[in-house]
Amino acid sequence: MVGAGHAGVEAALAAARMGRRTALLTANLDTVGKMSCNPAIGGLAKGQIAREVDALGGVMGRAIDAVGIHFRLLNTSKGPAVQAPRAQADKTRYAAWIKRACEEQENLTLRQELVEDVELGSSDLGPGAAVGVRVAGGRVYRARTVVLTNGTFLKGVLHLGTSQQEGGRMGEPPSALFAALVGAGVRTGRMKTGTPPRVNGRSIDVSRMEVQPGDPDPVMFSYLSSGPTLPQIDCWITHTSPETHALIRENLSRSPLYSGVIGGIGPRYCPSIEDKIVKFPTRERHKVYVEPEGLDTLEVYLNGISTSMPADVQDAIVRSIPGLERAEILRYGYAVEYDFFPPTQLAPWLELEAIPGLFLAGQINGTTGYEEAAAQGIVAGVNAARRARGEPSVVIGRDQAYLGVLCDDLVTQGTQEPYRMFSSRAEHRLLLRHENADQRLTPLGRELGLVDDARWEVFEHKRDALARGRAILTSNSSLDKALRRQGTCLRELGADLPAVVALSDEVCQLLDVEWQYAPYIERQVAQIERHRELGDVALPPDLDYRGLETLRLEAREKLSDVRPRSVAQAGRISGVSPADVSVLLLHLRSLGLLESGRPAR
Repeated sequence: MVGAGHAGVEAALAAARMGRRTALLTANLDTVGKMSCNPAIGGLAKGQIAREVDALGGVMGRAIDAVGIHFRLLNTSKGPAVQAPRAQADKTRYAAWIKRACEEQENLTLRQELVEDVELGSSDLGPGAAVGVRVAGGRVYRARTVVLTNGTFLKGVLHLGTSQQEGGRMGEPPSALFAALVGAGVRTGRMKTGTPPRVNGRSIDVSRMEVQPGDPDPVMFSYLSSGPTLPQIDCWITHTSPETHALIRENLSRSPLYSGVIGGIGPRYCPSIEDKIVKFPTRERHKVYVEPEGLDTLEVYLNGISTSMPADVQDAIVRSIPGLERAEILRYGYAVEYDFFPPTQLAPWLELEAIPGLFLAGQINGTTGYEEAAAQGIVAGVNAARRARGEPSVVIGRDQAYLGVLCDDLVTQGTQEPYRMFSSRAEHRLLLRHENADQRLTPLGRELGLVDDARWEVFEHKRDALARGRAILTSNSSLDKALRRQGTCLRELGADLPAVVALSDEVCQLLDVEWQYAPYIERQVAQIERHRELGDVALPPDLDYRGLETLRLEAREKLSDVRPRSVAQAGRISGVSPADVSVLLLHLRSLGLLESGRPAR
């Protein structure tokens, strides 16, 4: 495993939990698990991903629960499908917790090495396969499979006004682009991300801001956690002002983003403050979330004003915001440009098609966010371990998890900008709620060797309690009917029934959702079954799409590029219409691969 950020850590720990001897190599051991940008885990859709990683035995959930200093459940006024947990972390403690978890993990060797290239050769995986990595000094680590999780470090360049320097993060050198990958014909692209300034907490006036307290009874990320272990603190909200907007407009020519210096594509849904002012000119103000970075520091993160403006302009921008008039900037914001590998070059299990045994995960695939990286890491780690043992690859479906949606979106549609997960991307989101992640994924994790006995015992206890609760409801028609009404809850309706009283609040709340949303859940399950039939229709790997003249030219090009494995995946490719799918089905029927709309037996 190359790189020890959120993707690399989860990949390495997953492979090691599965019993594979694993090496996790990083250029700097002091940055293992580092939160390089915002000091938080979770959020809309991201909270679901973090809980899914936990359900598969990953460490992200337990880490944030152990070092969280502010927990909130978001979207509580809306339906359960879009509610999600979020927590502020003590950043220093988070990285220390993750590093300790890596140090303690059996089968895992953590080592400080600067990886310079991937070694290719012949193996039982085929010619031109990944057989190890070469590090500075010329030494080679031999491996059955390799996972790259280099984040923003591939040919990274940092921008602060007109100043530029090489790096993946401020103060950390970049990685050279892997020559072996380029030689094998792997395509690259260029992206951009950024970070806001951090200020000294003693220099801000929170009395001029809106206080944002944490939840009194917080929802935790891991099913093994009982509650926060650190003192809880407040966050605050303030807003930009007309003066802020005027300063930015007056200095756009000094922004590397608008002066043509930066060529990489930035995130549409997490734009810089310059982008916000230019693209939303009628907005009078934008929110700024004021988030402390830990209990042992006064450093505060200004979420919402990511910028690469020159330092003097950043000083003026920050001091034009209510409550920050006397703020002292500790770290200036900056932008990062870096190379990535367009993810349509990957198989659904995140292995590079061009290089057997080489897996990619995290921002190197064009994504953004700790949670998205961790999700890819656990998928890549699992499949790297299975590939090394000669076992079939594992693909988690869109109907199973947000992380399944994430991987499918990447390999099927690719991305033209840093990919961020949203609940709207998941068509089955009512089934993919944050509170049922363990019911969806922990049995799979157990089967794969990711889930230990302690976690499995907790899962079985909850699973059995849910079964008892369902039996109570199906055997009591009046209780069953009453709970199907919106706004009711089993805890109150069954207050006089000892069997209901014995159920935990968590189980009761799960049953509330199951019963009250039953018609919608049943509809989604039926839809999944219909889609699964198309998913069973495999497409030949050597199918000549360009020669299928009955397909539109755009469809031929897109299908040739992505090489979908099923008709269902083909239908999700941008630029492939339902009519194109019908043409594919007709062609498969002519080849004898399809009978009456179903796979030939």
